[in-house]
Amino acid sequence: MGSRNLVASYQQQQREEAKQKTFVPAEGRNRRVLQDIGNLVNDRVSLQGKKPVTEVVDTAVARDVRAPAATKAPAAEIKKVNEKYRPEDVISSDETEKSKPVSRRVSRKGVKTLTSILSARSKAACGKLEGTLVDIDAADVTNELAVVEYVDDMYEFYKLTEVDSRVHDYLQSQPDINGKMRSILVDWLIEVHRKFELMLETLYLTINIVDRFLAVKMVTRRELQLVGISSMLLACKYEEIWAPEVNDFVCISDNAYTREQVLAMEKAILGKLEWYLTVPTPYVFLVRYIKASIPSDKETESLVFFLSELGLMQYHVVFKYGPSKIAASAVYAARCTMDKSPLWTETLKHHTGYTEDMLRDCAKLLVQCHSAAAESKLKAVYKKFSSEDYGAVAFLTPARSLSSELP
Repeated sequence: MGSRNLVASYQQQQREEAKQKTFVPAEGRNRRVLQDIGNLVNDRVSLQGKKPVTEVVDTAVARDVRAPAATKAPAAEIKKVNEKYRPEDVISSDETEKSKPVSRRVSRKGVKTLTSILSARSKAACGKLEGTLVDIDAADVTNELAVVEYVDDMYEFYKLTEVDSRVHDYLQSQPDINGKMRSILVDWLIEVHRKFELMLETLYLTINIVDRFLAVKMVTRRELQLVGISSMLLACKYEEIWAPEVNDFVCISDNAYTREQVLAMEKAILGKLEWYLTVPTPYVFLVRYIKASIPSDKETESLVFFLSELGLMQYHVVFKYGPSKIAASAVYAARCTMDKSPLWTETLKHHTGYTEDMLRDCAKLLVQCHSAAAESKLKAVYKKFSSEDYGAVAFLTPARSLSSELP
């Protein structure tokens, strides 16, 4: 009420002085110097987002700085208004904070990244890596392609789903095919794979497709090679960036089949397998288990793949053991061949889920294949790993501790 009386008296004084003087209005003369600020106190809700009263008053006075002195309110009176109606009396500090934009930047110092947080939670859930257990993913924390946050869950899922794609004994339902014919086909496919310079994933997926198709479809001896090239064609389309064309497979099979036959068999395979091609092959586990085999070098890696491919050629190895056990056994047999100490570490046990006793039988079969590779008529794998590109690991002496046939 005091403010209203003050403004009313000031306006009355203006009218009286205007009657006595005649002048041309200056720019901004029609603006009111002060608003009726009494309503600002009574209605606080409507003030959210508006400037404090002192800023409104000062702004109004500044706009009329060019007006004649007679139009200006006495400085003492304006000072009294400013002192009486402070910002904290009109708008609370909380409301003022909300109305002002946040200008300060939040400091990022000490803030952890999402990768480090997820890695820490994963380790906490799985148990701390203590003692002789080595964190094989520590060097790949900053590598986004290594998916360190999810890799343990991925391989746990692979172990659970490998049963669905595992090959069981199917030769009893194939009257025209035996294990030796299958070995000949796989040996030839390994040569074709090397001829086309394809990726290893393609080879392992090809053999998986062949075995799964033969487990659900009766095939004649004459169609066996057709199944092989059609399976490799599918695997190439799935894994390769630049897949060989159909005519390439027709030529490499010495025109034994036509282009139409290859496409028809490809369609038949997809139909029988229900387009289920995303399967954990031994290669998937080999990559992880080789990484867990510390210390590891190029020679050891080549030896592991040599033993695993020898195992893939043997029908009794494929249907008797799952992909993860074949991969783990190949790593164990390779470490025995290289006389690694210890032969099986806590890190390998942690990541594979197998102990030495669980792998010994399968590893013995792989070492026996190694011992017989030089004398075998099927030499595709032996020739491949006899080259310097693979460290000539085929010439290494097989692990005597695992071969019951060696003296």
